[in-house]
Amino acid sequence: MTDRPILVTLPQSHYCEKARWALDRAGVRYQEEPHLVFFHVFANLRRGGKRTTPVLVKDGKTFFDSTDILVHLDRTMGPGSFYPTDPELREEVESLEDELDERFGPHTRRWAYAEVLVNPWRDRLMPVMSRGAPSWQLAVLPVLKPIAWRLLRKGLDATPEGGARSLARIDAVFDQIGRRLEDGRRYLVGDRFTAADLTFAALAAPVVAPPENRAAFPALDELPPTMRAQIDRFRDTPAGQLALRLYREERNRSGPLPPT
Repeated sequence: MTDRPILVTLPQSHYCEKARWALDRAGVRYQEEPHLVFFHVFANLRRGGKRTTPVLVKDGKTFFDSTDILVHLDRTMGPGSFYPTDPELREEVESLEDELDERFGPHTRRWAYAEVLVNPWRDRLMPVMSRGAPSWQLAVLPVLKPIAWRLLRKGLDATPEGGARSLARIDAVFDQIGRRLEDGRRYLVGDRFTAADLTFAALAAPVVAPPENRAAFPALDELPPTMRAQIDRFRDTPAGQLALRLYREERNRSGPLPPT
C-alpha cells in the first residue's frame, strides 16, 4: 500500500471527485487519504503544497491541483486520453475546463453549503464530511464542530445571500451548457469524452446528485426540501441531463479512448 499513489482529499469535495474520477478512469490503483475540513490544510502543507485539495503524490512527484492531475494522467495514459491531440480542440477543452474550475465549481459548492449549514440539516452533514477521516481527527470533532461551522460559513460566504448569488451563477452556466448542446452533440467538445466533460459533471454533482458520485454526499431524503426541489429542477435541464448521463455512462469506465 505504501508504494501506491496517495490522493489527499476532503471526502465531500467535488474537486477531489474530479481527481478521483480521473485516477479511476486511468486505471491507477491509489490510496485515498481523507481528512476533515481544516485538517486537510496541514496534510497539504506538510507535502509542500497549497491549502486546498486534492493533492496527488505519485511516482516521486506531487501534484497540487485537480487539473494538474488530469494533465499528468493524460501524459501517462497516452496523449489524447483526456485532452484532444488536435490543437484547436485541446485549446477549447482547456479553456472550458478553466472556466468551470474558476467560475462554476466555487458556486455549486457555496450553494450546497448554504443550504445545509443550517439546523437541523448541518448535523446530518458531519458524518458525511468525516467519511474515512483519521480517528484522532474524529476524536476532537465534538469540540471543534461549532468553530468549524462558523469558519465554513464565513470562509465560503455560505449564507442565504451568498447561496442566492451562486444559484444565479449556476443557472447561467447551465444555460450556457444547454446552448452548447442545442446542435445535438453528446459531449461538450468534439465527439468523445474529454476533461471538459469530466470537469463539468464532477463540479455539477452537488446540484444534480448523481447516484454514481463517489464524493461523500448526503442521501436525497436527508437534504432540506428546498434543496431537493432545486436539485430536481437542475436535473430536468439539458445541462443537468448531460451531467447525469456522463456519470451514468462514463464514471465506471477505465482506460483511454482512441486519441483525437
